[in-house]
Amino acid sequence: MAENSANTLGADAAPGVPNDGTGVVQLDPWLSPFQDSLKRRYTKAQEWIKKIDDTEGGLEKFSRGTEIFGLNVDKDNNITYREWAPGATEAFLIGDFNDWNRGSHPMKMNEYGVWEIVLPAKDGQPAIPHNSKIKISFTTQNNERADRLPAWIKYVTQDLSVSPAYDARFWNPPESEKYTFKNARPKKPLSARVYEAHVGISSPELRVTTFKEFTKSMLPRIKSLGYNVIQLMAVMEHAYYASFGYQVNNFFAASSRYGTPEDLKELIDTAHGLGLVVLLDVVHSHASKNVLDGLNHFDGTDHLYFHEGAKGRHELWDSRLFNYGSHEVLRFLLSNLRFWMDEYQFDGFRFDGVTSMLYLHHGIGTGFSGGYHEYFGPDVDEEAVAYLMIANEMLHNLYPETITVAEDVSGMPALCLPLSLGGVGFDYRLAMAIPDMWIKILKEKKDEDWDISGICWTLTNRRHGEKTIAYCESHDQALVGDKTLMMHLCDAELYTNMSVLTPLTPVISRGMALHKMIRLLTHGLGGEGYLNFEGNEFGHPEWLDFPREGNQNSFWYARRQLNLTEDSLLRYKDLNEFDRQMNLTEDHYGWLHAAQAYISLKNESDKVIVFERGGCLFIFNFHSTESFADYRIGVDVAGTYKVVLDTDTKEVGGFGRVDPNARFFTTPMEWNGRKNWTHVYIPSRTALVLALDKS
Repeated sequence: MAENSANTLGADAAPGVPNDGTGVVQLDPWLSPFQDSLKRRYTKAQEWIKKIDDTEGGLEKFSRGTEIFGLNVDKDNNITYREWAPGATEAFLIGDFNDWNRGSHPMKMNEYGVWEIVLPAKDGQPAIPHNSKIKISFTTQNNERADRLPAWIKYVTQDLSVSPAYDARFWNPPESEKYTFKNARPKKPLSARVYEAHVGISSPELRVTTFKEFTKSMLPRIKSLGYNVIQLMAVMEHAYYASFGYQVNNFFAASSRYGTPEDLKELIDTAHGLGLVVLLDVVHSHASKNVLDGLNHFDGTDHLYFHEGAKGRHELWDSRLFNYGSHEVLRFLLSNLRFWMDEYQFDGFRFDGVTSMLYLHHGIGTGFSGGYHEYFGPDVDEEAVAYLMIANEMLHNLYPETITVAEDVSGMPALCLPLSLGGVGFDYRLAMAIPDMWIKILKEKKDEDWDISGICWTLTNRRHGEKTIAYCESHDQALVGDKTLMMHLCDAELYTNMSVLTPLTPVISRGMALHKMIRLLTHGLGGEGYLNFEGNEFGHPEWLDFPREGNQNSFWYARRQLNLTEDSLLRYKDLNEFDRQMNLTEDHYGWLHAAQAYISLKNESDKVIVFERGGCLFIFNFHSTESFADYRIGVDVAGTYKVVLDTDTKEVGGFGRVDPNARFFTTPMEWNGRKNWTHVYIPSRTALVLALDKS
């Protein structure tokens, strides 16, 4: 992409679409009263793009900030280090290379507040050795000394036996030690089946798992389960492990607790070789308030990267909030996205905490009713909205196959539409209401009181034309203090009655049946993508709790007992096998990227749901005791149908009540609004997926 082509980003709307950010109104006329807000957001984003074109040579060049800031080595091994810190009055580069001598390497500041120093090569080698420790030492406006880790540092390490604070290291391995990518990025999948994973917990052992171990053991597992997208959590460096990666202190550093930057590159490249897309869980919604190893009070002021005073602090997260209206903050954040895409070959991002970014109240103490005024009123942070518009536009123009996912609980309209229509530009949003619904049902209602219509409504209540990733549970539901679906379903019996050597109890039988049915219903009806958190596919029997003072720094719950699926005497293997079959069936028929399902039956008394999607006929019987023989089902396309997925087969822990060789013949007579009908046998607590028999 040419440098100056960025001035057209978002400017070219399709024929017949207004070129002012109101194109979304054609898709949703209810947005008509908010055209002024839509225009204002769009204009703000376009003004930023034009300013960057005029002053920086375009977004493409502007977002390559790592080539200017931080430590860069030229072809002759000379090192140039630059840092933006206008609040400081003096700056010195210190480290192992100069015995931490504050006076030997002073830096000079230009008119933009950028400090610079050039270190000539010594005997043809860089003056700073690879992996040696460095810092920048400032004199603040209060004439105090402030030693900081470089803001653009790419590798930091932590020695907890000495201090919880991090050390910055100059990562510049010799060519022989640099990882070379071998595999091209996979194409963007039509159906996104996302495996949300955390490297550190990816082992049954009581310790932090490494990038190399994840590459060896988890990547083949994820592939075999039928997922095609990995969402990697907690990669951006965070001082406090128990923050789950959401208190970032070094935005350009891959967490050293899992290994080196080269190890992460190998992980992503190996995933690509398996055809797996890898997304980074990126945290641009806030930053750690750490001073010694973070961005907070970097140059002695509290408003360098963040808003000043209370506006720059998140009350609940106890963290700092970026100033998205700052030129240099935009450079930092956009360059951060480019860095992870270019240096590590990530395929896109899941943006954390988007709700907090979109609103000045950050979603604190606010319930969203769905009224459109909530999305366009004075509570919206339009600078943050403009940043997200620019970030998405930049990513999709530079990397056409990229995927971006928004974690937004508010339901902001046009979040997943392109900038040319006035949208924010994400590919997908997370369907955050769905797991809340399932947990609420399991907590509050007996099986016979389940509201079948209400379940269907929540699963299909999404904005037309905007793609959604559905999930029953993510990492949020696995955290200590909450419960996963399997824990809600089976509780203490997970620990005593999951062995095939003990009788199948009513609790375990119900739990396993509903675990599979809830997943399949969400998969088939809930969105245009599907997400599962590591371990939940087989009903992991523990919640997740990282080592912290409150649990005596124990790793007992900070691990995934993946070995449970490899024990032939445990029923966890059956749930694991169903998850695999479900994903592989979707891979064959492609219902996630098909049009939204047509629900032909929601029978409250029978607890039966029937719908068609992607050429498949889905049939669910949630009744706790009643099985139905010769149950009449409507179906639009005539033909002979066969079972392609059954939650009740013995190999997935069921009873094998449905004949896998049965064929279902349609009769050309209207039933439940469909052109044809057929009769099926649906046992209690069983779901079937039928498809045309083309053999």
